[in-house]
Amino acid sequence: MELTLPVRSQIYEHFHASEVRESHFMAPGRRDEFSAYDVSMLLLQDTGEAVWTHMRRGFPSDSMQAYIDLWGVMQAVQIHQDAIAELWLSLQGEKLPRQDGPWSTLRDLRNKCVGHPARRSHGISGLQRVFFGRRFGGYDGIMFELYDSQDPRVTFPQVRLGNLIREYDAQAASILGDLLIFMKQKWPPK
Repeated sequence: MELTLPVRSQIYEHFHASEVRESHFMAPGRRDEFSAYDVSMLLLQDTGEAVWTHMRRGFPSDSMQAYIDLWGVMQAVQIHQDAIAELWLSLQGEKLPRQDGPWSTLRDLRNKCVGHPARRSHGISGLQRVFFGRRFGGYDGIMFELYDSQDPRVTFPQVRLGNLIREYDAQAASILGDLLIFMKQKWPPK
């Protein structure tokens, strides 16, 4: 992702220019925290580059490949979010506060459309089912069929996926920027 990848690189560079590894992660009992940092940084780079590259190429015209690509993009974004949350926890020592806005909108969209589209519990007694047609669209707009047991109509929501991912990228870059500021204050360069 265009905005998060540079901040991720700055975190990586600061990590190696400071005492954070020696003073924080190499302390007894912190092996898992270091692993969380290391794996999260790798996942941020891999998912960020994969989604960014895919957004530049777009979805293929082959509908079978486009399905797999859509599901993969949505899963990659959720992995990206989980990596940020784990990175935050490994450095801050506390959970990342709940994120609203594009972060939660994308997460909810993934859970609804990719998590369990054939049958998803919704609310206390509700049920949702989601179906993507063979020509669901692209980053400019995807459309899907939504059956919701709490709504008498079948609806066809449309989502500007590219815009939503770009908005999420800005939000995620801001979160990573806050983490970088924290690191610089707690562990200045050597």
